Amino acid sequence: MASRLLPLRRLSRLLLLKPPPSSNSRPCFYLLLEASRSLHLSDNSHGPLHWIASRSFCSSPPFNLNEGPAAIDYSSVLQEDEFHKVADSTIHDLQEKFEEYGDSVQVDGFDIDYGNEVLTLKLGDLGTYVLNKQTPNRQIWLSSPVSGPFRFDWDRDAEAWIYRRTKVKLLTLLESEMEQLCGEPISLS
Repeated sequence: MASRLLPLRRLSRLLLLKPPPSSNSRPCFYLLLEASRSLHLSDNSHGPLHWIASRSFCSSPPFNLNEGPAAIDYSSVLQEDEFHKVADSTIHDLQEKFEEYGDSVQVDGFDIDYGNEVLTLKLGDLGTYVLNKQTPNRQIWLSSPVSGPFRFDWDRDAEAWIYRRTKVKLLTLLESEMEQLCGEPISLS
């Protein structure tokens, strides 16, 4: 097992090297190619190169490595009963506001469903929103047809559900996307 990990350790050291200035348009590919040459890795489907290349090819990192998500202040994490109270209130308020909104917009396939602590908002061909509680994490998770998945934490100071990576508030995000999709403004706060 240790002999199989040695090429990967060497590769990880090589990936820390910076490519020459002339190859700045494809840094990840350059590093992978250079690493495979120096390790003499084969291109068969069972070898390390295939495994690494299938998971490492990119043109640039997806985010700035110096800017990660905001640190979690564990002293401010909600107790379970308080989490349920705040999350249930938020989800039920959203359900009511979405029902009112559905009466004012003309969207084919507009439907709201709440069951098993999951709020589903169907907008026909425009997509589906899914909002649910994640008790172990004390989070509300959102799946958006516009912007994808989010995990919101309760911020006591802002008294709002906040996505830590971008600092966007749940209600602000939903208002913006719903107006974008349906063409009518909605007030959720």
